Amino acid sequence: MGHFTGVRTKQVTCFCWVVCGFIFTGCVGYRVGRQALYRPDIQTVHVPVFTSETFRRHLGEWLTEAVVKEIERSTPYKVVSTSAADSVLQGSITSVRKRILSENVFDEPSDLETGLAIQIQWLDRRGVTLIKRTFGIPDTLVTIMETATLVPEAGQSNVSAEQDAMVGLAAEIVGQMEMPW
Repeated sequence: MGHFTGVRTKQVTCFCWVVCGFIFTGCVGYRVGRQALYRPDIQTVHVPVFTSETFRRHLGEWLTEAVVKEIERSTPYKVVSTSAADSVLQGSITSVRKRILSENVFDEPSDLETGLAIQIQWLDRRGVTLIKRTFGIPDTLVTIMETATLVPEAGQSNVSAEQDAMVGLAAEIVGQMEMPW
């Protein structure tokens, strides 16, 4: 019985080594975690101040700040200066709008919606576009829109609603930086 146990132990050990070999060699090309979502050839991004084609002041600066924070928080990329960057993410705020969703009995707005539309472009050092529209007519500019609701009676202001929209836009922009499936 002792000889049978020793042979069985060797077989089990050999089997475990073979299984481990298959597991580790089969998974060599895979990446795990948030790195698996993003391009491995890009490590750094430069984000110049977003331009604004609207008459609202400082929206470009606010959006740039939100995008930089979101990139640093949720991607493996580092935001750096132009000379040290592998890529450049640039964009422009194309429209800002506000509309009334509901009114009170005195015809005063009680629920409003503010919306922002932007166009972004992400280029590598060679000028190759890294994100493209996946539907419709191919274009190097990607358009993203975001809305936020505003209830003045609850103490919200245009600025707080625009800030909510900026945070949403920043998350959408960073989401566009993920690799396509």
